[in-house]
Amino acid sequence: MATFTKLQKALLGLGAFGGTLYYLNVFDLDRKIAFASWTTNYTPSAPSKWDENWDHRCPKSLIHPRIVNKVSNEKSDNKYNETLENAIPKATRHVILVRHGQYNLDGNTDQDRILTKLGRKQAECTGQRLKLLGLPYTVMIKSTMTRAQETADIINESLKDIPVRNCHLLREGAPVPPEPPVGHWRPEVHQFYQDGARIEAGFREYFHRADPNQDKDSYTLLVCHANVIRYFVCRALQFPPEAWLRLSLNHASITWISITPSGRVILRALGDSGHMPPDIITG
Repeated sequence: MATFTKLQKALLGLGAFGGTLYYLNVFDLDRKIAFASWTTNYTPSAPSKWDENWDHRCPKSLIHPRIVNKVSNEKSDNKYNETLENAIPKATRHVILVRHGQYNLDGNTDQDRILTKLGRKQAECTGQRLKLLGLPYTVMIKSTMTRAQETADIINESLKDIPVRNCHLLREGAPVPPEPPVGHWRPEVHQFYQDGARIEAGFREYFHRADPNQDKDSYTLLVCHANVIRYFVCRALQFPPEAWLRLSLNHASITWISITPSGRVILRALGDSGHMPPDIITG
């Protein structure tokens, strides 16, 4: 770290004297780097770069190379600009993910792992919350596992006239070995290969910017599972996917991700269960 200036030393002394040094940034003026006050010998990592073409739908990547590589003149420039304009999305895609409600953990098969009475109440609260939001939901897509099917059916009682369909890609599974590892949870290695490929396929199916011909914002509901949602969040935000197990989601909680026309991704809510009475919240 660079040597402190007299002003920086004075500020540090005042903070220590008052006992209220909450967050004083100390600047390395040569490199223009800010250091948090509670760190020592801290070297910040290089900022991660956002991949603009993460969904392989960046407008410039969709234009045929022949158009891009032509000799520049007024006619070719106009053609390129026209093609580019037609490839640019105009709407935002909202993906709202709902975890299933509490279910019977003692069931031996998927058919036995039905929602508990409490889980059904949780799903009812979430259905009412989604209704109160008043969003123009485009479609509800539900995992084919029993607990997600039941949760979606209960939610659908609050959301009338919304198309519903099933998707096996959203079934629960082990997406990728977590980092750091968890000692008590050790699925077979082959499970990561099987589940991971399927869950990644689900991500690519539902997480992408809008098609250029979509003229209105869309709101897609995905009713599925904690591991799937946590993995989707990490992938969408371009966080290390191995971090998925560091996130926690309550039963019947709501996670909301928006994908803007530019391809930027916004996490609006993660595992929101504030619409439920405290005594029925479980994780």
